Amino acid sequence: MHDLQTVLVLSRWQFAATALYHFLFVPLTLGMTFLLAAMETVYVTTGRQIYKDMVRFWGKLFAINFALGVATGLTMEFQFGTNWSQYSRFVGDVFGAPLAIEGLMAFFLESTFVGLMFFGWDRMSRGKHLLITYMVALGSNLSALWILIANSFMQSPHGAKFDPATMRLELTSFTDLIFSHDAQAKFVHTSIAGYVTAAMFVAGISGWYMLRNRHMELAKRSFRMAVLFGVFASIGVISLGDALGFIDGNAQPAKLAAMEAMWKTKPPPVGFNVIAFPSQKQQRNLFDIQIPRLLTPLVTRTMDTVIPGADQVEKQAVVRMKDGIPAVLALKTLSADPTNPAALAQFRAHEQDMGYALLLERYAPDLTAVTPADYQRAARAVIPDVPVIFWSFRVMVLAGFVMLLYLGIATFCSMNNKVQERRWLLKIAPWLIPLPYIACEAGWLVAEMGRQPWTVYGVLPTWMSVSTQSVGYMVFSLAGFVLIYTAFIAVEAYLMLKFIRKGPDEGAAPAH
Repeated sequence: MHDLQTVLVLSRWQFAATALYHFLFVPLTLGMTFLLAAMETVYVTTGRQIYKDMVRFWGKLFAINFALGVATGLTMEFQFGTNWSQYSRFVGDVFGAPLAIEGLMAFFLESTFVGLMFFGWDRMSRGKHLLITYMVALGSNLSALWILIANSFMQSPHGAKFDPATMRLELTSFTDLIFSHDAQAKFVHTSIAGYVTAAMFVAGISGWYMLRNRHMELAKRSFRMAVLFGVFASIGVISLGDALGFIDGNAQPAKLAAMEAMWKTKPPPVGFNVIAFPSQKQQRNLFDIQIPRLLTPLVTRTMDTVIPGADQVEKQAVVRMKDGIPAVLALKTLSADPTNPAALAQFRAHEQDMGYALLLERYAPDLTAVTPADYQRAARAVIPDVPVIFWSFRVMVLAGFVMLLYLGIATFCSMNNKVQERRWLLKIAPWLIPLPYIACEAGWLVAEMGRQPWTVYGVLPTWMSVSTQSVGYMVFSLAGFVLIYTAFIAVEAYLMLKFIRKGPDEGAAPAH
């Protein structure tokens, strides 16, 4: 059991590390494709060479990011078979469908047209090349759509049913899978976050050029398009983030309790914790600053709906554990006698709570002799890591509003041709480039750590999903991935800085 716990921890660290590294490349890819398409649309409609120069220059930086993003993403899927084989067996029928579509449709679409976009300038008309650029943008965002549909099933499972004959989840409704509220809200929120990332990236580098009086025509136009693109994207990402929080709050009350550091259920309307220092061990906040009565309308859109705190979530979990025990016991009978009608009827009567009994098994291997202490330990495990989720959520939200404020001011000044008079706007622009990346990584932590202790929320506990690897193998593979992915980050930084310092091609035609 000790080795299993160690392997579980190392497997989670490995997947978290590779996902966090990979997600450093994804948002810029998603956003740059549509920003490039917007620049090229202006070129095609106006015929001005400067906009073509903009597309080709920013396209080089996009290509570097795209190539390394693909390299870091390919290895991630192999971990499902190596480190999470029990998860893959249990949910592969459902999880594999959107990933297969992503590979066959979106990834190949994107990869094919990327080559045409970079090497087809002199081989096709302006209109055809513009269509290719839009196809690259469509492919990259479709790729994100299918991946997020797969991820959203883990957050809010829809369209599948457990089959006791095969002992695995099986897809029952592809429509329910792809049109779940969580999947749609998460896709739009994530994609628009990529647009903000691209806007801050282009604005930051353009501001750096303008401060040094380099490539002024390209920099001024790039800055204006980026901040205008970004201010609308920022409004969208905040609005969709609010919608996603509303959906997750209803689907995952434990995550909501962690995001808001709500340990006790209180009569509505309850206050919003602006700052808090939560103690997971003591299950209370050691210190907090609240805005009274604000949380209830933010989360529920009403003033009188009760928001369950961690105490209520734990009580409900115990009830579901007790109700799920007969389902797990029936499964053990069905594994030996698949046609046993009494066991099948018992399973069907309690299958909705089976996952909670499986979670309980980690603390009480004999479900026929569960003690109150076992229930308490299992119930406490339902609440994810509150300090990490609480602060990650606030970092994400604060970063979002800071970017909206900056982009709003920059858009106003740019539209009034006063950017160069407000040099402070240009000076802080490069320093704000990391901000959307920080927000995206923090959002990922909220989404994924907030789902714990489940791989499929309420259905499959994380402790049952891991492969039976050795501790030595996990240490070796984790170290290897960290070293390789760190090298990828170093390569990206080197190439990006090299081409940024070089700037656009010196032979580019002048603006006219």
